[in-house]
Amino acid sequence: MEKKKSYNLTWFCCGAVLFAASFLLLYLARRVEGLAQWYATHIYPVIVGTVGRTFGIVPLSVAEILLYVIILLVLVLFVRLLVRLMRKKGGREYAAHYLSGLWLTASVLFLLYTLNCGINYQRLSFSECEGMTTGSYSAEELREVCELLTQDVNAYAAQVERDEDGRMMLDGRERKAAVEAMKSLGDTYEELAGYYPKPKALTGSRLLSVQSLSGIYAPFTVEANYNKDMTDYNIPFTACHELSHLRGFMQEEEANFIAYLACMESDSEIFRYSGSMLGWIKCMNVLYKEDLDAWKEVREKLSEDVLPDLQANSRFWASYDGAVAEVSEKINDNYLKANGQPDGVKSYDRMVDLLVAYYGKK
Repeated sequence: MEKKKSYNLTWFCCGAVLFAASFLLLYLARRVEGLAQWYATHIYPVIVGTVGRTFGIVPLSVAEILLYVIILLVLVLFVRLLVRLMRKKGGREYAAHYLSGLWLTASVLFLLYTLNCGINYQRLSFSECEGMTTGSYSAEELREVCELLTQDVNAYAAQVERDEDGRMMLDGRERKAAVEAMKSLGDTYEELAGYYPKPKALTGSRLLSVQSLSGIYAPFTVEANYNKDMTDYNIPFTACHELSHLRGFMQEEEANFIAYLACMESDSEIFRYSGSMLGWIKCMNVLYKEDLDAWKEVREKLSEDVLPDLQANSRFWASYDGAVAEVSEKINDNYLKANGQPDGVKSYDRMVDLLVAYYGKK
């Protein structure tokens, strides 16, 4: 019994030290100028090249497997705790042991999050690294970008393979092609150069679907995961989006913009179609709010080949609308705001600002 008490105290103290270290690192990253940038360019790439490379060997998402294992273990131990409490045989001591174990586990996960994600939120943005400036733009400028994107979508829509319902089909190379696209982009942008593990489709993608999520970066195992159940044209773009986080760019609008660049630089027509589609959707959503008449004129120019994809996508996400999706969006919104993105979930659409600036510069 004394030995178990000693373990409890040790676990509690270790957890407290790890939590304190994590909070200190996050505080210093916010307050010490240049620290997060130095970390993102010197330390984090080493983590990606070791942890990411190690877990990248496994074809399945290690983070997903660990999630299921941890949940199962916590439930089994909790049931065991209840049994001991009801039998009044060392229940209090076991409860202390159980809670100290949970505390230590949570502290380890928080430290991993801090090292592999949290600090990077304070680094220079991709646009700052590349000297891109965004500002106000007119509805006409946005319309011009939408026109260009419509041309790209129509061109690539005619080049991809489609199923009997007219929807774009993946060719099975999306994981490898995503890595190739990001590596190719790294030849143009130094900040994006480096090692990339293959993105992984979640076996239980429904977990993402009910939360209205297309992908997720797992900082605990440094893996890029995507929702395999969603409409195919989303997957190449999403894979590149999640891989961009492995270069330390955590802001969602920038991850979207990087994903667009990667897709458009890819040798794969599927990726170029995916990139132009997601860029078109984001820009057209903003144009719809700014100038409805302009939106209607541009929308009429969209090829009918694209409609089955848009309709299938709408049906897919509509089938998961509900309370869980709303709660998940609220949590994600607060999470992004807490990490220096005041627009919250709206930041996903801020890639439009970058696209307008990008095409304006071109």
